[in-house]
Amino acid sequence: MEEDARPAPPTPLRDGLAPAEERDKREAPEFAVEFPPPEAGKGAGARRGPEQGPEAGARETRAAAPDGARAWRSWRPLSRLEELRREKELCVQRTRGELRACRRRMELITQQQASVAAEMAAEREAKNISAALGRLQAVSGRLCRELDTERVLQAQIRELLRKHESSMWHVAIQERQLEGAQKSALEEEAAGRKHLREQAAKQLRREEAASEKAERNRLLRVRKSTYLQKEHGLRHQKLVEDAQRNRKAAVKFLKASLRRCREQEEQEEQEARAHMRRRMDAVLALKNSVTANRETLRKFQAWSQAKAELAEQKAQTEKEMILAQGGDAFRQLFHQRRCQELEAQNRTFEEEQRLRKQEIVGRILKEEAKVESRRKKQSCPATARDRPALRERTWSYITNICEGQDTAVPSCHLLDGDAATHPRASQLLEAISSESVQGDAGNTSWEDDTLAEPEIPGLWKEDYKPYQVPKEGVDRKPVGGTKMDKDILARTAEQLRSRLTHRQVVSGREFRGRPFKSKPRLVHFTDFDIGKVYKKKITLTNATYSINFCKLVGVEERLQDFIHVHFDPPGPMSAGMSCEVLVTFKPMINEDLEGNVSFMTQTGGFSVPLKCSTKKCALSLDKELIDFGSYVVGETTSRTITLTNAGGLGTKFKFLRMSESCEIGIAQSAMKMSSVFTDEDKSFYDKIITGVSEQQTEGNEPSPADMPSPKESGKLDSKEPEEGRPTESEGMSVTTVVTIPHNEEPTEISLGEDTEGEIGPFSSVKVPVTFTPVIPGEVQTKFKVVFKNQQCPTLYFRVMGVAIDVPVWVPKPNVDLKICMYDRLYQDSILVHTRSKVALRLKFEVCRELREHMELLPETGYIQAQSCYAVQLKFLPRLSLPEDAGKYFDKESRVLEAPMTIRVTDQIKPVVFTVHAVVTTSDLELSPSAVDFGYCTIYEAIRTQISLYNHSLLPQGFGFVGVPKFVDIQPNDGFGTILPLEMLQLDVIFQPTKAKEYDFELVCKSEINRCFKLACRAVGVHPPLELSHYQVKFAATSLYDMSVATLYVINSHVSMNSLTHSVPRIGSEDASPVGPTSFEFLLPPDSPITISPSVGTVLPGKRHLIRVAFRPVLPSKLVHQEASQAPSRPAEAKVLRKDTTSQKKDLRKQSSSMLRPQSQDRLLRNSTTPTAELDKQDLKFSSNEYQIAQATLARSFQGKFDKFVVPCVVASGDTKDRKGTEPLSFSPHNTLYLELWCPAVAPSVVVTSNKGKTISDFGDIAVGHHGIRKVSIQNISPEDLAVEFSVLNPNGPFVLLNPISKLLTGETYVLTLSFSPRESILAQETLDIITKRGTLSLTLVGTGVASVITCSIDGDVLDMGYVIARESVSSSFKLQNCSTLPIKFSMQLDSLSRSRSEDQPRLPQFLTSRAQRTEVVGTQNYSGQSVFSVIPVEGVMDPGKAQDFTVTFSPDHESLYFSDRLRVLLLEKKLSRQILLKGAAREHMMFVEGGDPLDVPVESLTVIPTHDPEHREEAEELKPILVTLDYIQLDTDTPPPPATRELQVGCIRTSQVSPKKTVEFSLEGGPALQHKGFTIEPSRGSVERGQTKTISISWMPPADFDPDHPLTVSALLQLKGDVKETYKVLLVAQVVTGP
Repeated sequence: MEEDARPAPPTPLRDGLAPAEERDKREAPEFAVEFPPPEAGKGAGARRGPEQGPEAGARETRAAAPDGARAWRSWRPLSRLEELRREKELCVQRTRGELRACRRRMELITQQQASVAAEMAAEREAKNISAALGRLQAVSGRLCRELDTERVLQAQIRELLRKHESSMWHVAIQERQLEGAQKSALEEEAAGRKHLREQAAKQLRREEAASEKAERNRLLRVRKSTYLQKEHGLRHQKLVEDAQRNRKAAVKFLKASLRRCREQEEQEEQEARAHMRRRMDAVLALKNSVTANRETLRKFQAWSQAKAELAEQKAQTEKEMILAQGGDAFRQLFHQRRCQELEAQNRTFEEEQRLRKQEIVGRILKEEAKVESRRKKQSCPATARDRPALRERTWSYITNICEGQDTAVPSCHLLDGDAATHPRASQLLEAISSESVQGDAGNTSWEDDTLAEPEIPGLWKEDYKPYQVPKEGVDRKPVGGTKMDKDILARTAEQLRSRLTHRQVVSGREFRGRPFKSKPRLVHFTDFDIGKVYKKKITLTNATYSINFCKLVGVEERLQDFIHVHFDPPGPMSAGMSCEVLVTFKPMINEDLEGNVSFMTQTGGFSVPLKCSTKKCALSLDKELIDFGSYVVGETTSRTITLTNAGGLGTKFKFLRMSESCEIGIAQSAMKMSSVFTDEDKSFYDKIITGVSEQQTEGNEPSPADMPSPKESGKLDSKEPEEGRPTESEGMSVTTVVTIPHNEEPTEISLGEDTEGEIGPFSSVKVPVTFTPVIPGEVQTKFKVVFKNQQCPTLYFRVMGVAIDVPVWVPKPNVDLKICMYDRLYQDSILVHTRSKVALRLKFEVCRELREHMELLPETGYIQAQSCYAVQLKFLPRLSLPEDAGKYFDKESRVLEAPMTIRVTDQIKPVVFTVHAVVTTSDLELSPSAVDFGYCTIYEAIRTQISLYNHSLLPQGFGFVGVPKFVDIQPNDGFGTILPLEMLQLDVIFQPTKAKEYDFELVCKSEINRCFKLACRAVGVHPPLELSHYQVKFAATSLYDMSVATLYVINSHVSMNSLTHSVPRIGSEDASPVGPTSFEFLLPPDSPITISPSVGTVLPGKRHLIRVAFRPVLPSKLVHQEASQAPSRPAEAKVLRKDTTSQKKDLRKQSSSMLRPQSQDRLLRNSTTPTAELDKQDLKFSSNEYQIAQATLARSFQGKFDKFVVPCVVASGDTKDRKGTEPLSFSPHNTLYLELWCPAVAPSVVVTSNKGKTISDFGDIAVGHHGIRKVSIQNISPEDLAVEFSVLNPNGPFVLLNPISKLLTGETYVLTLSFSPRESILAQETLDIITKRGTLSLTLVGTGVASVITCSIDGDVLDMGYVIARESVSSSFKLQNCSTLPIKFSMQLDSLSRSRSEDQPRLPQFLTSRAQRTEVVGTQNYSGQSVFSVIPVEGVMDPGKAQDFTVTFSPDHESLYFSDRLRVLLLEKKLSRQILLKGAAREHMMFVEGGDPLDVPVESLTVIPTHDPEHREEAEELKPILVTLDYIQLDTDTPPPPATRELQVGCIRTSQVSPKKTVEFSLEGGPALQHKGFTIEPSRGSVERGQTKTISISWMPPADFDPDHPLTVSALLQLKGDVKETYKVLLVAQVVTGP
């Protein structure tokens, strides 16, 4: 209706009149609605005639609807008429408007015809028979055709208006006919409103009472809450005070803790800096050592070469001498060679013997270590010292063996100045042993201090006898007990320890970790002295969550003699509280000690590490290289070097030259080793061995500082093994001898007087170094610092200087002019110094090849005594420099080395210095040399790249000058600096201002004013169309969201006059014609851009709206790839877990390198299988895998930025004018370009439920019911978002139950959606969740399924028939589920309904008229039980299945009006069917039915009096039956049929025993009835049980019948069964006219 009432545009009305006429026919009253006759509105008591037919009978059998429903039905046609009248009025108004518009168009066309006729007349008078007259004639013809069309249209509109007006009059007539029904409906509505007001008043009184009660309850709650709030406030105040007190205490402890943390951080930072400084020093020392080793290696090579040459010269000399004496030289040389080989074999044999002896010694030492460890375990007393031990016997044996060897030991000097001696081998071995012992000072002091006296008096006496075990005690248990006793003891100790500690759980959190924090973390006693007492405090802080106890366990057993811990247990300690522990250390031995102080708490034990360090030396030099520089021969200078000891132990030192030999010995030569080698002793021993030089050669040997690096030394040892050199495995090298010929020792560099002495702890010593040059040249000397303490390594440093003797010299012999350009002048000043005491004449000369490019000014000069002289150097390189310079210039590297000479009078040797320069060009190269921009429209710019290459080795500034306005160069507007040999990419942007041909040059100037030109040409194009915006920058758009921008395509070309404005053209070609111009946007494939419309035509002076939409989506290939990889991830994790387990099990059998390839192969096999299967499947957009993969990728999306350039092709003409598929003519030069910036970001709001899918499928929901779906959304953006929701269809089935206005960052909110279908339909809607950062679209899908059932009962009436009272009869029917859902049903009877009493009318049913009776529940049993019952009462019907129901009728007394209504409820609330149940009960087996009703269907509440037996028959004869016969008289000639009625006589089937099995009936008075026109067939007969017979009564009016007086006749009907019953049948006949 609303669509028809909407005004239509004039064009469709003019083009298509037939649809409008059809619509008017549909809107006519005869097509719209059928209205009841006017008699329907007049009272409800009017008697219905027989012409109403079966419809009236149906209304009589069904109960009437309530008064409200009847009023609504009466009001409904009136409302429909009102709507129809409004629609017709609207149609009339619209049609009249169209008629007026048509008349105005006709007037306008008439005026145009007149004006055209006038112009034609003027043209004819002017006799201008040209194209203008033809055009006017064409316009006149067109106007005539339009005028005819408008006239035809006017006639059609008038006819349509007439039809609309007649329809409206017809509706007004029908409204007048229904005014009576409207009045009655209004009265009923007023009565209903009055009843509602009364009900509202009652409800108001109830509400007031309830509100008073609620107010009393509220006051009670307020008083209670006030009391609770006051109590809560007091409790809160107390808690606040306690918290403040605790906070003060916590702040105090926190400040102390922070202070300690800061101090600790500062200490750690200082330690880190010191460690870094030490590392840097070590790196520098290593670097210097590598340099020294390289120099030493070169020296070794030179020495080896010189030695080989000397040996060769010696052999040649001997050969010559033998030949001179006449001997056989070859034989003599062969004999010498054999002797040398024999000596080499002897040395090899001796080396093997020594290695074997060493191996024997090692084995003996291991055996002795095992014996000693076994002896310590058994706690046996020590043996007497004078008794020789196995180790001493071994050393004696080795000494005796070594005494027989002929070994040459060079002389050495002790540090204390003792005389040189030749030590024996036994002393040598003792020195090694004592050196190893001194490396571990703790062991030596322990022997001296601890074993000075025995722990038990008399233990070391010779007459001491050990305790003998008695014989009776041999069979006793061992000291530790049996194995079972040890296990029992271990289990008991473990149980006791487990009971001491327990877990600490506070507020659901279990404490794990160290229960107490100690400060300091490490108790360190440094630089201690034996016999002194040292004390330190430890602060222990409770770090657990609650109260804890602390108990001292003690220190380790080996520290108990030296460490004493004083600790007073403080009792229970709260969290954060501290206590102090005093640790006292009294050293008795000079040895490093380490251990722990152990404590026990409720939550477990902990310990504080403890360390005691002896005094040590830490020696270092402040520098490792002293460089004096250049000094003239005869001068003297000095420097100082500082030796610093940062340790707590002093030692003796001595500064020596590297060429001086020395011996580093041990003062305690007679010390014996009291213990065997352990692993730690061996490692320390190895360190000492590697720190001491072990190289010994036949000739001269270098010092350790001159040795090469370990790698180089390893190579040398492998290539040239030296004989007699011991290895590290021997551990026997003690002496280092270095001998350098005295003629090679430099005497210019010497040390001061204080070269040796003693350095105390934490002190430093300065030693002067003097340089006195004697001979010109470079002097270099190496020194070393050796110490008496063998733990201190030897330190090395180097001193160097240069001695010169020329009186005139140049301080800078090499003048570097750096990089120079051609044709540029460079100057420098050269200083010349003299040592002479007289003035000298100088002459400056330039080599002949460079005299054209370089000069020295002045050429001659005098330098005064002991002064300097400045010379000016000028260098102007020409382009011919490479050819002129010759050998002084390298063309490849462009390096110039020009020698300059200074000639001094009376000096033969001139002073030479060299000028160095790198000469380079200043050329800049532009590539390409010419640029053709091609065709470019005035609405866009073309960018091209050019390359600027710098051929120079210097950076150059450049700039483009004189650039035209239509050209732009970027970056920095064409200015900048280009680095040497660099290529810069520059963008040249050309934007023409008008259509013409451009030809210009761009000039690039360098900073030295050199010009480089670039030729450019282009063609400017003015297209016929233009865009309002050529660049669209979309906002950051979320995935699957949409951003929309609008722009216009404008056609501003309306005139061909090029003088007033620029006209569209291509370069210098002809201008484009004026007219409609078409365009088409060509989108790139697979782009997220949509342009609508993409094709169109723009008229001159008009513009066309274009809508550009950007909707970023994920590529389908990427989603498919993610979906295919998703199933393989759980399999990979499972395989990895299995492989990890198998690797742990097979770790001892297989290596991990073999397991990894196997696990990877299994991973590949397991992962490729599901992936291949998914690839074979065709993933659709709606599939679960696709949705899950899409949600996963959207959540991890990092953002993307795309830039699209969309071309817009322009063509002249209209797209409608082209013929078929013929394309329009267009030029590619007129193409417009639209640039789109499309940033895509990750969605701010994502779906977290259902694996991220945005499609919520409710599935199949029954009509009238609702389904609930919950969708979880989460804000993953870094800010809070205001949320809005799109409006769902208010008449649709989807509803959002809990919208939200704000979503915090990281918050997850659950949306509740409801789907309530009202009809069977497939519904789909989109819910947009709108935020400022994007929109999330949820697709809601659901299917409404109607719960349709069919019933096997026709007419929804189940008549149970007649039943003997107090007997029952059953009947069955079926309900079938025709829907696709399982349906839950329930059966309800109105007689058992709770609302029956509320629905009862005020008057009894038997006092109301038949039309006013609405109660369907009839007579009920006296016993209170229901007359009707149904089985089953409730259940579920499966789809397509049928359910059988059984209805049982069980009356307990006689009545003809047993009735009830059976309601079929589906899904607990939908009323599907109402089945009317009817039945009758008799006391006897016969019954008669038919005729007109003479009583009400409701029994009276009065008691029916019983009759006497003698009056029984009289009472029975009073049962009347009224039969009314209406003879319908028609107006036609055809005789009408007789009036006919029927009576039914039946016999009830019963289970009671009765003498008679049939019922006989007879109707008396047949002849009399026939006389009056009645015909009865049959008049008598019998009826079997369960059967009925029909008595047909027909009437034809006799000839003497008076139509104005109805005919009344009576007859008796007797029934004989188990009793006899007589009925009086009253026959009333009348004649009625036809309808």
